[in-house]
Amino acid sequence: MATIPTPSLPFVETKLNFLPPTDAKPFVLVDPAANPSLPRTNFEEEWVPARVYNARPLLEQGSADEKPTLDREGFTLEPHNTHVKDFYDDAHVQEHYYPEVIELVKAITGASDVQVFDHTVRAPKEKGRREAVHRVHNDYTVKSGPQRVKDLTSDPEKLATRLNNRFAFINVWRSISASPVEELPLAVSDARTIKREDFVATDLVYSDRTGEVYSVRHQPDQQYYYFPHMHKNEALLLKVYDSVDDGETARFVAHTAFRDPTSPADPKPRESIEVRTIAFFAPSSPTIEHQ
Repeated sequence: MATIPTPSLPFVETKLNFLPPTDAKPFVLVDPAANPSLPRTNFEEEWVPARVYNARPLLEQGSADEKPTLDREGFTLEPHNTHVKDFYDDAHVQEHYYPEVIELVKAITGASDVQVFDHTVRAPKEKGRREAVHRVHNDYTVKSGPQRVKDLTSDPEKLATRLNNRFAFINVWRSISASPVEELPLAVSDARTIKREDFVATDLVYSDRTGEVYSVRHQPDQQYYYFPHMHKNEALLLKVYDSVDDGETARFVAHTAFRDPTSPADPKPRESIEVRTIAFFAPSSPTIEHQ
């Protein structure tokens, strides 16, 4: 199995939070106040020493073939200017940023249709937003990916077309701060280095429903990468589900925020937005050609 040539890449030493061995199906209570009688979760944290490789040299010095792609590694970084002025205004984001994201995902994947269905702004607690997630995970499973398409498609004929052809969930992550990211960057896996059995279906228990994500068990062969000092005019695309299951195409990409030991002593707080999309492909569409 070919992977990114890590010996030539700089790296940082840190710890990543994985799922420890567990007999019961893991769960996480998303809103503990709604279920005060239940524990927050049924598993412990397992912080494992890990190297996270700087992938920027692959963009700046490597050949075109070395640049990470959605279908091979499961992630890619793209220059992408935005005209959005206020990412904390949800209505403004939906009106102005969603169309920008749709065009970006179409251009990179060649999808015939892209649907944006959600976004999350992460910032320090004092801004009243969600904080960064410090747990290696993937947003969808073989069960919850198709189920999300069903939840978002009310027309039976359209649903049948979508489910009978290729579709992929692509998350688009970017910094929304005026300055480059100084703390808690995003680590992403090379999808080729994580075995299917390392992904463990985990329930996310909300007050009104239960979703399912993958937690990740650590294995020594796993490889993780990051793009230090991301700024607001570049976007990181992550493929968190692909209906193609051919043993070659990346289907899931594990990711997590992590503590960068090279961060300044008093870093500017990370502010970011992650937009969740589904890319739908025409019948008999090939795998994604990086453009």
